[in-house]
Formats: sequence, structure tokens, C-alpha cells
Amino acid sequence: MTRFAAAILAACFAVPAWAGPFLNPVGRAEPTRAGAEWCARTPEDCRLDLSAPAVVTASPKVADTVRSVNLYVNRMVRMVSDRDQWGVEDRWDLPHNGLGDCEDLALLKRQLLVELGLPRRALLITVVFDEEGGGHAVLMVRTSAGDVILDNRRDRPLPWDRTGYTYVKRESENGGWVSLGGLPADPAPQ
Repeated sequence: MTRFAAAILAACFAVPAWAGPFLNPVGRAEPTRAGAEWCARTPEDCRLDLSAPAVVTASPKVADTVRSVNLYVNRMVRMVSDRDQWGVEDRWDLPHNGLGDCEDLALLKRQLLVELGLPRRALLITVVFDEEGGGHAVLMVRTSAGDVILDNRRDRPLPWDRTGYTYVKRESENGGWVSLGGLPADPAPQ
């Protein structure tokens, strides 16, 4: 093998700098109320193809795509609470009008990543407690190099264990929701 061919192979299988370890579930969990309502309104978004990959193969191209989508959505959507926009405590929706909160941005990021060819099954809405103990939602991308978090509060994707969050639960790549061993309460994303 030539040095050039070896360099190309190394680049194709390089582990992105943002990749880290995996966050494994510890049991089953109930979906958030707003998440269940979202799935009732948009079942096509919640339907999983169990024959699709549950993990994205990490590569520089995937890293660039994930980074670009995260930055694009963070800059294009203005943060507004569900209370101010919808008059309710928690509602999941796509930010069609350019306004949304954390889970709305996570839903849009997921939609765009699916449109760009990433498997829906590897893109999971995740509920956390932030550093101040508030409920928050992010998008977890399960990659072969580890679980990566796309967050409306950060323009760069981070490995899950470098966010400072306490992970409560997430969608399962097999359908339903799983517990991540965080606090037992059910935070409403802010």
C-alpha cells in the first residue's frame, strides 16, 4: 500500500476530536408528556426503521455535517419559551416561524441530519438537567466513536461526558424511551 493510500484510509477512519465514550441506558423510561404529544401529532417523525443503523460511522465528513447543522440551527432559530410562544409549559414542535426552545431546535437538527442522510435511529432526543439543575433537551448522535451532543447552548458538538449535564433519559434506538441513570425526577425542558 502506498503512503498516499494509507493516508486516505487513515482520514476515512479517523476518530473526530469531539467523539467520546458511550452513554448506556440503565432501564426503561416513560417519554415526556410533550414528546408523547409530538409523536401523536407527527408519527412519521417518531417511527423507526429497525433495519437502519443505530450508530453512525464516525468520519470527518460526518463530523463536518453534524457541526454544520448544529451551528446553522443555533444561529437561525431565536430562543423563546413554550410559555411565550404557545401559552403552555412544554410543547415540542419544529420552529417553522424561526422561534423555538431547546427541544424544538433538537427536532430541527434531527430533521436536517436525516435529510442529509444520517439514520434517524441514531439521532435521539435526550432529556438532561443542566449545570444549574434546570430541565433541558439536546440531540444525541450515536457514533461509532461515542455519543455526541448537539446543544442550542453550544455551537460545537461535544462528547456527552464533557457537557456538565446530568443525563436523565433519551429516546431508544429500538423505540420507546430509556433511563440514563440521572435523577429520578422528570424535568420539563426549559
